Amino acid sequence: MSTDELVFRDWNAAAVWLLKGVVDTSDARTWGLVLSNISQLETFFLQLGLLLVVDEAEGLAYLRQFTPEEAPGGYDAMPKLFHSTRLSYAQTMLCVLLREEYRRFEDGDTINEKCVVPAATLLAQWKALMPPEGDDVKLARQMTATLRRLEELGFVREFSKKPRTWEVRRALKARLPAADLEHLKNQLLAVLKQRTEQASQ
Repeated sequence: MSTDELVFRDWNAAAVWLLKGVVDTSDARTWGLVLSNISQLETFFLQLGLLLVVDEAEGLAYLRQFTPEEAPGGYDAMPKLFHSTRLSYAQTMLCVLLREEYRRFEDGDTINEKCVVPAATLLAQWKALMPPEGDDVKLARQMTATLRRLEELGFVREFSKKPRTWEVRRALKARLPAADLEHLKNQLLAVLKQRTEQASQ
């Protein structure tokens, strides 16, 4: 096929952004393209074995793989475009802290449009939930490195450097629903207790 025969459609750009990650209302143009082309995008992604999830109430859209129960005949043989990212203990714990900050933001902040958290606030919470080892400087460096990894995944974004603050993005809410938050936190606290007991022996 010659490139002269290709027809550009306005939702092409939205499809690319969805393949890259979560689309939300912070990108008004792409979000508008998603909302106005849901049917076309759904049809396109279904051919790739992907489901388009659009939550207008929360203002976000993302793609996910078929579950084994949802997959039509033959789709189970298709290679996966997305692979689950296994998070470390530190990354998971920080996700829980950030998700709790986002929940508090949604419940009480009626002024700010973005959930922005000071790094100092996160560090105080982080220290309380990490194994009792290392000094504050080491823990701060570890937390920053963990935040950078979560930034690569689209869960946070550095908002300012002085003072250092981080924006919690809606993508984290899609990854960690409020219903799962408390259960996951209890699991992590159980792991922390076990590690602490082993270290004291």
